[in-house]
Amino acid sequence: MLSSYRSKAMALSRLSMSSFSKSFVKPQNASSTRFSSTSTGSSLANIPKTHPFAFQLAVATGKTSAADIVVQVAAEGKKFNEIDWKRNGIFVVFGFAYLGCFQWWLMVTKYRQWFPTMDRFAKLSFAQKLKDTAGLIDAAKMVVFDVVVHLPMIYFPVYYTVKEFVSMKSYNPIDWVKDGCTKYAGNMKEDLSAMIKLWGPSDCVQFVLPLHIRMPFRHLVSFFWTAYVSFTRGAIEETDEEKEAA
Repeated sequence: MLSSYRSKAMALSRLSMSSFSKSFVKPQNASSTRFSSTSTGSSLANIPKTHPFAFQLAVATGKTSAADIVVQVAAEGKKFNEIDWKRNGIFVVFGFAYLGCFQWWLMVTKYRQWFPTMDRFAKLSFAQKLKDTAGLIDAAKMVVFDVVVHLPMIYFPVYYTVKEFVSMKSYNPIDWVKDGCTKYAGNMKEDLSAMIKLWGPSDCVQFVLPLHIRMPFRHLVSFFWTAYVSFTRGAIEETDEEKEAA
């Protein structure tokens, strides 16, 4: 009889310990899941800081292609199966190579050399920036360089040249540059007027932002600029032979 009671007591004790153990394991797992989710979200949010070049490169390429597609579908009334992918290719190549790669080299690597206060100024609070005369002067120089040198003398010639390259009307690189610059010259007054109206004010904001936000901000503004360029300059003109064949 005593042995029977002891067996029952031991079984009850093991059952109680098992339930007690499980009651602690479950909250621990839930807590671990919450921690994992928080950690993943935090890691994703830190991508612009931890991988600034790769992040802005992806944004530059994706938004440039997307802006052209939006224009073709929404503004020009095309169905998805009517999208001019050759024209969209202009923006994919330009977005990746020029906006994502070259502009990073220019506005981060070279600006850091040319404007020595850039890194220090970018880390200051807005109130501190207003008191930093040297930093404000360098930021103003960046704006002037962008709208006086970079955009009119580099950006537009390269864009029109890339457009000629993608259209493949000629296999001679000299023709791409010559034809592209000729078309730019014909549109220069209108292009530069639109450029200064958008990029002048935008640059004043961009060059006071923290460094890891500057290029993504530029690409965000560039979405609307690319939509304008796509609408006004994106279409690939047909050659005389192509018009006759049509």
